[in-house]
Formats: sequence, structure tokens, C-alpha cells
Amino acid sequence: MANKNDHQLMKVTLTILVVMLVVDVSKGEFQRFQPSTKADGSITAFVIGDWGRKGEYNQSLLAHQMGITAEKKNIDFIISTGDNFYPGGLRDENDEAFYQSFSDIYTSPALNKMWYTVLGNHDYRGDAMAQLSPTLKARDNRWFCLKSFILNTDIVELFFIDTTPMQDKYFTDPEDQIYDWRGVLPRDKYLSNLLQDLDEALRESRATWKIVVGHHTIKSASIHGNTQELEQKVLPILESNKVDLYINGHDHCMQQISSSNR
Repeated sequence: MANKNDHQLMKVTLTILVVMLVVDVSKGEFQRFQPSTKADGSITAFVIGDWGRKGEYNQSLLAHQMGITAEKKNIDFIISTGDNFYPGGLRDENDEAFYQSFSDIYTSPALNKMWYTVLGNHDYRGDAMAQLSPTLKARDNRWFCLKSFILNTDIVELFFIDTTPMQDKYFTDPEDQIYDWRGVLPRDKYLSNLLQDLDEALRESRATWKIVVGHHTIKSASIHGNTQELEQKVLPILESNKVDLYINGHDHCMQQISSSNR
């Protein structure tokens, strides 16, 4: 982002506050949505990933602090990078974990904003389609979860992508896990269309800032390390389209990795 001029930087004032703890895109291009922003066009957003712990592992304490900070910063919405419900996603649309890990935890009025959400690998171990169901939206109107989609604003576009089906090991060596691949199979076609849609959407974008959001790492110095499939399939698309930032979860730590190419 250093190559943008100072005037644009002040106008965007995109504040990324990182807290680490259904659309079938195989049938068409990403759907686009318009989030609420401030009157001057600036955006302040929380980014949270790997969080659904039924209040345990300090989730409740962190949620309380998020509420305090969200009020001070006047956030516009929250981005979730996936692994929304541990250890194995939701059982179905009626799973009480939705309340125990989400609605009953993030109760601060300042967090009463839209939660724009993608799926992580733990979410795919349950009923992945349940998280995409309008039933959950009816129960808590903050919830917004799709596999891949775009948020449009005047200055920035955020491209949310479904990264779990990109990793070979979940198909070739799932160990004792069962993944919900409904809407993903045949995998080759799903991934081909997803990557094509991402490339086309980025090429057509005229936004000052282009940000891509996914669950898995591309580069990482932590336990999971680099994700080879994303390095091979996604990174070239991001580089060729001059994407400013890729945001992910999966590795439970905060890292900021910059490229010498940008």
C-alpha cells in the first residue's frame, strides 16, 4: 500500500483491526454486495478468524474487549476469515453452537454490525451448507456467510474466496475427518471457475484498493506455513492484478508479510 499517494490514504482510512483467535460459484461469477460505510466513504472494519469456541479459550473476554474497541473506532462491519465454529462446524441449522459461539458471545451494541463471513476447513467438517442457510440470517440478522463473494464500496473492493477446496490434503488424506463437499464437486470445475471468476473480477475492478480475503495462508512463518496450492493458483492472480492486501486466518497468530515486488 505504500505506493498509494497520501491523499488517497487519508480518504480511504481503511482500518484493519485483526483479531486472531449459499452461493455456488461453480455456476457463475461472484455475487456483489454493498456494505454500509461512513458518509465520507471511509471504512473501519474488524477482521476476526478461528473464533467459534462457545465462549472458551478467552473468546468471551476477547469479545468484551472487541466491543470496547469497536465503539471507540466506530466500526462499519466485521470480516470473518473462517473456522467460525470449532471443532467441526455446525451440526445443522438448529445447532445451538450458533448461539453459544456467536449470538450469545458478541453482544456489545458496537458489534451489532454485519459479519461478512467465509468458511474455513473446520467449518467444512460439519454441515457447511448450514452456515450458508438463510435460516441463520433470520435468527441473527448480522450473519452473512457465502463461499465466495465481493463487497463493493466507492474506494475499496473486498473479494472473499473459498480456499478450503484448494488444499489437496483434505481430499487425498482427510485422516478421520469427513468434509461436506456439497456444491464443490466436481472439484476441478469448481476451482477452475472460482479462479477464473476471481481473476476476471480483479481485472475489471477500478477500485483504488483491492483486498482479497480467504481462510488459508498464502505465506506464513507459523505452524501451518505456506499453502502450496494457494501459492501456485491464487498468488499469481493477486500479483498480476496488483492486489494490495490478502487477509487470512488458519494460523493462530498475527503476521504482516510484505512482498518486495510491491
